[in-house]
Amino acid sequence: MTDAKPPSADTLAAAAKAARKKGPPPVHLWNPPFCGDLDMRIARDGTWFYLGTPIGRHELVKLFASIIRKDGADYFLVTPVEKVGIKVDDAPFVAVDFNRDGDALVFVTNVGDEVRAGPDHPIRVVRDPQTGEPSPYVLIRRNLEALIDRKSFYRLVDIGEVANHGDCDWFGLRSEGVFFPIIPAAELENLG
Repeated sequence: MTDAKPPSADTLAAAAKAARKKGPPPVHLWNPPFCGDLDMRIARDGTWFYLGTPIGRHELVKLFASIIRKDGADYFLVTPVEKVGIKVDDAPFVAVDFNRDGDALVFVTNVGDEVRAGPDHPIRVVRDPQTGEPSPYVLIRRNLEALIDRKSFYRLVDIGEVANHGDCDWFGLRSEGVFFPIIPAAELENLG
């Protein structure tokens, strides 16, 4: 049994900074030992907390965001030598804006990631079973999604369309030739 302390946010930040000098860290290739959980949490609005206090330095948040990985239902910060568990309330990122580029919807996250929705970066919408409230997501990298913020989602709804998808008509979004269903068209009409 060792008396080794679990890694701190400082040691993780230093390792992430060193790894990032060579481009995006290949966290999917690293398989370090699990070192325990870190008192770090990402709130639904994208705010990162360490020891219960918001991390105020955006560059530090971006650094941590570069080494996040999801294994199963759990989230980890991973470096070549350590892997620590963190809590994520909903999704690790928030899509804070989007624009049109030709036929593509290009999303920007709270940590500066940019993705074009399409076959490799699908949009999905989960509806709360009790309230029916939608929670829209776009895949950012590997199995890490961004929750699309409310203002962006309202803008997306404004440019949505009705199309046949499967066996019925759906209201949804199209990007890079792919249709992403949001709600059955019949339900949309009942809301109006």
